[in-house]
Amino acid sequence: MFGSEGEVGRSRPTILVLAGEASGDQHAARLIRALMQRCPGRRVTGIGGEAMRAQGVELFAGLEKLAVMGFAEVVARIPFFAQLERRILTLLDSGYIDLVIPVDYPGFNLRITRAAHQRGIPVLYYIPPKVWAWRPSRARRLAKTADHIAVILPFEKKIFEQVGAAVTFVGHPLLDEKISNPDRESFCRDSGLDPEHPILAIFPGSRSQELSRHLKVFLGAGRLTMTNHPRLQLVIARASSIHPSSFNELGVTVVDDGQSLLAHARAALVKSGTSTLEAALKGTPFVTAYRMNPLSFFLAERLVQIDRVSLVNLLAGRDVVPEVLQNEVTPERMAELLNPLLDVESSIREKMVTDLARVRSSLGESGASVRVAQLAGELLGET
Repeated sequence: MFGSEGEVGRSRPTILVLAGEASGDQHAARLIRALMQRCPGRRVTGIGGEAMRAQGVELFAGLEKLAVMGFAEVVARIPFFAQLERRILTLLDSGYIDLVIPVDYPGFNLRITRAAHQRGIPVLYYIPPKVWAWRPSRARRLAKTADHIAVILPFEKKIFEQVGAAVTFVGHPLLDEKISNPDRESFCRDSGLDPEHPILAIFPGSRSQELSRHLKVFLGAGRLTMTNHPRLQLVIARASSIHPSSFNELGVTVVDDGQSLLAHARAALVKSGTSTLEAALKGTPFVTAYRMNPLSFFLAERLVQIDRVSLVNLLAGRDVVPEVLQNEVTPERMAELLNPLLDVESSIREKMVTDLARVRSSLGESGASVRVAQLAGELLGET
């Protein structure tokens, strides 16, 4: 039905899982693993990336086309998204979908949620839109079209309850990652690094436009910090959605294992997003930064209803990590903020490490994926 990315079979009911970016792909993959343990006879299809594909999901669109962010960027891809939506509506009309699980990615997934609801197909929305940041009207709309909402931030539950939604706080899926990081000697040996020298981890983003806006300026900041920390090693974390060729001829080490990189880095420079929580869970001090299309930023300044962008600062309710946005994203400014975090005797670093531990404790317990799978089973009528 959907061409080269994968065919949806007609022999048995199917769960449709929709993830449009790298972090959602990872969260969806963990959920699908839990679903298959609970409901091993189910078929899963959808949109996503390599993590979902590794769980046996039949994909009909991949992250390389889906991962866009910002008003101007989305406008440029309208024809692609319109075609993809038509394909999904055809699938919903086929009668072979018995549950839809959108994962984050609200601009697209809210429309599919409404379409599924109109067709009487149950929807379990996992990681709903950040209605507390902008467009709060989406909460009421989602409450009417999703059969259940699984939220991952503790303060979100009350927001959706207030508009009449069936909602469960399931904990944060990053806590489900049972990663045994290699020891420092092994990690450095495998990555071509010196274990005796400190590491600055650089996370420029998981979308191509994020990379184009962040990579050079992040590297510039890293090189400036080497003035005060001459033995510092700069290491870039490559997201699975970014092709390795994007980092050719940089003269900097690039690794795929971002979790191990954070575990062994003295500090990090992180694009705003899920990676900031990953750094917090590792207890790695960091600076977060973000640049976007000027038009998108202009609109965001007028529409967004929060004064912080980092999830870490939002969870803490105060400034735990420095945030650098748009025109302030310069090598000089970021290097200024990174320097004390690279000093092991700095009181600024020590306080941040303590505050990050408090943020970690606010996220609940592990098991988010299993809890969402249980909710899915209930909607499927399974015990």
